[in-house]
Amino acid sequence: MRQLSKTGLALTAVIILGLLLSGCTGLSFIKKRLPPPQITEKGVLFQFYSPSAQIVQVCGNWDTNNWCSGLADTGGFRIGAMEDPDGDGLWELFVKLPAGRYQYKFIIDEQNWKTDPNNPQRTDDGYGGSNSVLIVD
Repeated sequence: MRQLSKTGLALTAVIILGLLLSGCTGLSFIKKRLPPPQITEKGVLFQFYSPSAQIVQVCGNWDTNNWCSGLADTGGFRIGAMEDPDGDGLWELFVKLPAGRYQYKFIIDEQNWKTDPNNPQRTDDGYGGSNSVLIVD
């Protein structure tokens, strides 16, 4: 009986090692954790992980965006369009923002508005939902 426990333990270790060596493809349900928007020399770095998206936009209340000028749903303009050049599902955009308090959301495939899952700071959006909040010092 004791031999069986050691065998079971060894089998479990082999399976875990196999998953780790295979890049955890079997654990793809685990989402990447990203930091909230970061202030860099190039501007504020917005990041959103969505491997199945065709387009991701960040829309917010700063002057050059104005909630994607209300045109995000039309697809006619790509205001706030983020980039994923290597196709790994990590979308990024640098935005120059002066000091202030901003609200934003991500739009996935011009339809789904999402708060930033990596930013716990939120405020009421006035429509029964919430917006993510960013403070630039």
